[in-house]
Amino acid sequence: MAMHATNNSSAPAKPEIASDMHPFLRIYKDGRVERLVPDTFVPASEDPGATGVSTRDVVIDPATGVSARLFLSAGAVATARTRLPLVVYFHGGAFCTGSAFAEPFHGYAASLSARAGAVVISVEYRLAPEHPVPAAYDDAWAALRWAASRSDPWLACHADPARVFLAGDSAGANIAHHMAERVAADGTDISIEGMVLVQPFFWGSERLPAETDRRDGPVFSPEFVDSLWPFLTAGAAGNDDPRINPPDGEIAWLPCRRVLVAVAGKDVVRDRGCRYAGKDHGFQLYRPECAAALALMDRVAEFINGWAPSRRIADTEAENLDARERTGKNCRAAFGCGPDKKVRDSSEGLVWNAAAVVECPRGRASSCEMIQMGPFAPAALGITVAKSRL
Repeated sequence: MAMHATNNSSAPAKPEIASDMHPFLRIYKDGRVERLVPDTFVPASEDPGATGVSTRDVVIDPATGVSARLFLSAGAVATARTRLPLVVYFHGGAFCTGSAFAEPFHGYAASLSARAGAVVISVEYRLAPEHPVPAAYDDAWAALRWAASRSDPWLACHADPARVFLAGDSAGANIAHHMAERVAADGTDISIEGMVLVQPFFWGSERLPAETDRRDGPVFSPEFVDSLWPFLTAGAAGNDDPRINPPDGEIAWLPCRRVLVAVAGKDVVRDRGCRYAGKDHGFQLYRPECAAALALMDRVAEFINGWAPSRRIADTEAENLDARERTGKNCRAAFGCGPDKKVRDSSEGLVWNAAAVVECPRGRASSCEMIQMGPFAPAALGITVAKSRL
């Protein structure tokens, strides 16, 4: 029998990669964008069901496609004697992945609404590289102005315009910061009571200590983070762009009375969060039932409602700290311990009264609090907290 050579000329060519931004996405030379972080989308439902939280989707700007998911705690509506706090939340994902409608962010916002008894608006903003920064900021601003108008019936009936909070994790925390900054610059009458920044995404060309320490194996290498901001801005900005590397002390001049900053002990960007104001990046979204995530949610809920930290979270207040400077200039992170001024080895689970506090110049913000998950924290809880009056 005659043998015939197999003709492979018709086999499809393997797509060529133009940019590989693993673990977030790949861009192929044919222009296709492949996102590597899987999103499981959750439909909205006005039936509160087992979670006790009703959800509804709204379109904010049909021209750009900016939309949001609203979360309303049925229990809070039934028991509240006053209007509820309004939280405008921006999801994380390095400005290039994630969705307000995806499972981890939907779950986080629903939990926040239930625990804090708040109306939560989770913003669906446009992503890079299809829509480079500043598209996300523009969409967030449109959403914030829409929220402040209270044109939606849920907001008109239940939201307190005097208790508006900005919140976000990672890239979303960066967005929240810049929305507060824009409120100040715009001169708008939007009243921001407080801001919650969880593992904020800030960076810069000058390395800080956590950005050179590889012993704990952070998820993202400093070299990878170096490449992100130029990529997200389509080459228009570097890592000292004030949008990614805000000036020291800027937090104290933002138009909100209170600020809560949470950083993770193993996160490569943690020193930026410390200077701005264990666990690794995004743990509270993907392991929401772990002790540290539950404790963090407790503190965020307490912060929104103006309560002091519960004893299960904090053993000391800022005035009891024997602090020493860690990083930064005008706004610095400091670590210390309580009146006994003793700190034991955290690996043995014997740390007590240990805390981290952010010190900032006096300005418009009256208090700033930082939570650190990981080192210097009681091992059983994995979290530290202290509060500073500015």
